[in-house]
Amino acid sequence: MIDEHVFGGQHTDIKLEIVERYLKRYSAALHTWCSNVWYIDAFAGTGSRTVTIKAKEGDLFEEPTPEYTEKRRGSAKIAIDIKPPFERLVFMDVKPKHIAALNALKEEHPGRDIDVLQGDANELICRQIDWDGWKSTRAVMFLDPYGMEVEWETLKKIAQTKAIDVWYLFPLAGLYRQAARSITKVDEVKAKAITRMLGTDAWREELYSEVPPIADLLGGMASTDERQRNADVAGLERYVKNRLQTIFPAVLDPWALPPVDRPQKFSLFCAISNDSTAAKALANSFGDSITKSMLPASRRKSDH
Repeated sequence: MIDEHVFGGQHTDIKLEIVERYLKRYSAALHTWCSNVWYIDAFAGTGSRTVTIKAKEGDLFEEPTPEYTEKRRGSAKIAIDIKPPFERLVFMDVKPKHIAALNALKEEHPGRDIDVLQGDANELICRQIDWDGWKSTRAVMFLDPYGMEVEWETLKKIAQTKAIDVWYLFPLAGLYRQAARSITKVDEVKAKAITRMLGTDAWREELYSEVPPIADLLGGMASTDERQRNADVAGLERYVKNRLQTIFPAVLDPWALPPVDRPQKFSLFCAISNDSTAAKALANSFGDSITKSMLPASRRKSDH
């Protein structure tokens, strides 16, 4: 075995189910008029993942079961299995073991046009995405970073193609850890990471407010010179969506992941780069269809 990719939980299953349902609808719809439809996975992993299933105690109806592991499809293998098939699939990853596993997956499908690229996804995308062929090509790109790797400049490049639908698992937990409640705890390293991810340093004013003066011992009001984050987790998610809407013509309401357990760790966004009314309507119809078909626990939050 080249590599075992052990990760994820319930939110991973839901994330992949949502993306798979979208890919099925997207491929079926786009192939009615476009003969060049691609799938691009910027953090492709190995193409599979190993999941540990916890032991279960027996009851009146079921025997007890010991803990065991099983291998499930990752996003790359899911994309390969989509029908009608994508004309080209591009898998990227920075880790050598993941690249080896992706190349092995490619060898299992000799009749498919599959490219495996090793390197930083931001560099690969920004260096290669400028292409006249987008006028006759459509694609879905999946951005499922290991952390806060996706840079705003990368998202801008993708949006400028006007041909790519982007699924972006935004690391909301990473944002609220970096954007500490008090601005004094946001050091320069954290600040640069936030700006790189959001594409602006205006977050300092838009996410933080001055703390009102407090009464002192003599009955006067003392200024604290303190600034605190005024956005809770839901507010941070709304801020991210608003930022994405500055470069993408349409951004679907995000899916909160995990859907029930708190705190929320991720927001699964779908952003549409094609500014045509038909493209935006199609994406919204896909999103609504997926939401209605998913279990209640995995639906988008009702307050969006």
